[in-house]
Parts: sequence; structure tokens; C-alpha cells
Amino acid sequence: METLDETDIRSSFVNCSKSETKRINLPRPLADQPWADLDFLGWRDPGAPDRGYIVVDHGGRLVGVTLRSPQGVRRSFTKTTVCSLCVTSHPGTGVSLLAAPRAGAAGRQGNTVGAYMCADLACSLYVRGKKETGLGARFEEDLPLQGKIDRTLTNLASFVDRVLTS
Repeated sequence: METLDETDIRSSFVNCSKSETKRINLPRPLADQPWADLDFLGWRDPGAPDRGYIVVDHGGRLVGVTLRSPQGVRRSFTKTTVCSLCVTSHPGTGVSLLAAPRAGAAGRQGNTVGAYMCADLACSLYVRGKKETGLGARFEEDLPLQGKIDRTLTNLASFVDRVLTS
């Protein structure tokens, strides 16, 4: 992903108001992000840990999506969970259910789209082996690195398509 600045990021959000985009805590410092290793920019808000954000090139345009951990959602915990975007296995709570309001009128009516994602939204780094999950090893796959990157981007594009569909 190419380097993004604050203006690019804030103007990309599709499922929140302009006033909400002004209050988003961006990852700091932006210049220190590992841009060459990112397929999308994803981060959790340290001031509001139930919030997360994704910014991705989607169909030739930059699309930002706000995410939240739904309150009161229970799931059975197993020793390992798997991210639906990058198919990375994590121990314990390394994967979170994150919900995004749909864009437009559907989102204003409270409709959301959810998916289990890496809790820290660092899928790109896990896929490339730049970040470890704590399990010590990834699933054995014959898929080359570019195939894993393409799979992650395809899964993310599907998620973003569902956010954009009213």
C-alpha cells in the first residue's frame, strides 16, 4: 500500500459522519507505518479499545470502514481462533468479532456487517511472517505468499462490498 496522509484517511470513511471522522484517533506516527508490507491500513483505537478501523484500496478508490466490537456478544472460546480475512490462527482472544455499520441509510438504521478478524487488524504482517501470533507456527499451506495476500484482499473486498451494499 502506498503511504497515506491524514487527509486521505479521514476522507475515505464510508460508514460514519464527517464529524465522526474528525474524532478518529489515527495511528501515530503515520510515517512509521510499515507501508511496504501493508495491503491495507488497519488499527485499533487505544483510547476506545472496542473501536477499530480499516482503510483499503477498493475498486480503485480508497475506502475506510469503522468497526466496533459488539457489546454483549458471547462466543465459545477455543484455544485457537482463525481470522476470516487472512486465515491466520491465533491463540485465545487473538481474533475478535468486529462489526461495521453499513454505509448510507442502512447503517443509519442500525444495520451492520460482522466478521471475525485479527484483533489488532495486522493481517498483512501475519501473512508475511513479520508478526507472530504466539502459536509458534502457521498452518502448513502450499499457497505461495502472493496467493495468501490475494486471498486476504479478496476476503477483505467481500467484507467491504457487504458494508457498501445497502
